[in-house]
Amino acid sequence: MGALAAGAAWALWLGILTSISPCPLATNIAAISFLGRRLDRPAAVVLAGLAYTLGRTVAYVALALVTVGGLLAVPPVARFLESSMNKVLGPVLIVAGVFLLELVPVSFTTFSAGERSRRLAERGGLAGAGLLGILFALAFCPVSAALFFGSLVPSALKAESPVLMPTAYGIGTALPVVVFAALVALGARQMAKAFGVVQKVERWARRTTGVVFLLVGVYYTLVHIFGLAFLWPWGT
Repeated sequence: MGALAAGAAWALWLGILTSISPCPLATNIAAISFLGRRLDRPAAVVLAGLAYTLGRTVAYVALALVTVGGLLAVPPVARFLESSMNKVLGPVLIVAGVFLLELVPVSFTTFSAGERSRRLAERGGLAGAGLLGILFALAFCPVSAALFFGSLVPSALKAESPVLMPTAYGIGTALPVVVFAALVALGARQMAKAFGVVQKVERWARRTTGVVFLLVGVYYTLVHIFGLAFLWPWGT
């Protein structure tokens, strides 16, 4: 139970970090602002934000469930992961850390929903807002892809957690979006202040997590690939 709780907490943190990363954060704010400008009641703005958030969460959870559950359901793959997951995890975490620390040039282009999708969201009410959330969630940029495919999926595979960790991740991606929906309802000034704070927190959090990824990835690589078990006297 302790390991599962720690895994869920880690997945929750990855979800929060995904949500406040540059590309998802920009699309979240753009989508909620777009939805909010058509609604004259603060409560309706918050509800639209919640529907949009639910759409994002469902998309992330479904994708993680299909990926993790599908891999674990294939006996040869499951056996390979059981015997070699620690060897795979090291290099994967190193690559994810490199992307999070921006050690290689990457493009942070944002996804823009087409006019047809926007009209559907505008006319579809809460259902349209949820659909817009699904569309935005499936548009990965380098950082969000590194967090999702480079950390969440391998961690969930290692823990054999196709439900709990993806669900915690989806909830994590939802929390900041709900906050911004409330800020849109309150007014642009409060949202602008919060946006500045989140940008500063995101840079610190992403770099810290990137360093952790690199250190853990190097450790796993040295121990499980090169057999240097003496590096960590307390065991793996």
